[in-house]
Amino acid sequence: MPEPLLLDGKSLSKQLEQTLSSRVENLSNLTGTRPTLATILVGDDPASATYVAMKAKACHRVGMESISKHLPSHTTTEELLSVIRDLNEDPNVHGILLQHPVPHQIDERAAFDAISPLKDVDGVTAAGFGSMTMGSQAYGSATPAGIMRLLSHYHIPLEGKHAVVIGRSPILGKPMAMMLLNAHATVTICHSRTQNLPELVRQSDIVVAAVGKPKFVQADWIKQGSILVDAGYHPGRVGDIDLEAAKSLSAAYTPVPGGVGPMTISTLMAQTFEAASMLCGQPC
Repeated sequence: MPEPLLLDGKSLSKQLEQTLSSRVENLSNLTGTRPTLATILVGDDPASATYVAMKAKACHRVGMESISKHLPSHTTTEELLSVIRDLNEDPNVHGILLQHPVPHQIDERAAFDAISPLKDVDGVTAAGFGSMTMGSQAYGSATPAGIMRLLSHYHIPLEGKHAVVIGRSPILGKPMAMMLLNAHATVTICHSRTQNLPELVRQSDIVVAAVGKPKFVQADWIKQGSILVDAGYHPGRVGDIDLEAAKSLSAAYTPVPGGVGPMTISTLMAQTFEAASMLCGQPC
């Protein structure tokens, strides 16, 4: 069997950022608009703070602006909704990202759905999910949309293939399944109550692991020649698939790190640029 193809998200994201930098500069010169992403972090989770900082750095790399709102861990749902409303109404803000997860006392779904669809560049609103599912214009959830960009770049065939998505979260597993379905794959969604999971995975041409458990997917679950997409990241620099053992069986795989993660951020940047272009009346 030939050497599996490395689906290098880190390299592709750098290419996308270079292109995006020139587009950001052109938009700024033409309209005076500098695309701006506002991030909201509630509480003091170190991992969430790291992710927010990474997104701010990415904004600056491509010449965009970033605004950070850091709210205390005791913030109420209504207080968070008030911040979101202010950002919705701010003409200088083009994209809004609420960092997941939020503290337990907050109604996260209500907060997500309070984000204006015009500024929902992380693709988290129920309205955006519905529009995306029906093939209408919407910003896709950043991680699955980034995965689709990566698969497209490497010309991975999707039409008619059997894809198994392990995980059904509203911002990863579910939108991932709908994007694959819209690309004419046959999709099976698996979750914690799925029976005979290893056997289902063995039937798949494409495996997307988004379960949040380190090395959950085992090598003996993998059909030879399948495509492995690992959307997990855990301490020890491992993902949701035991890639060390499984990658040699695959036709192509995403590394951890350097696969899905960089594509999530570059997609967020691209969608913020698109939102700025739309809001200032310029074609993307």
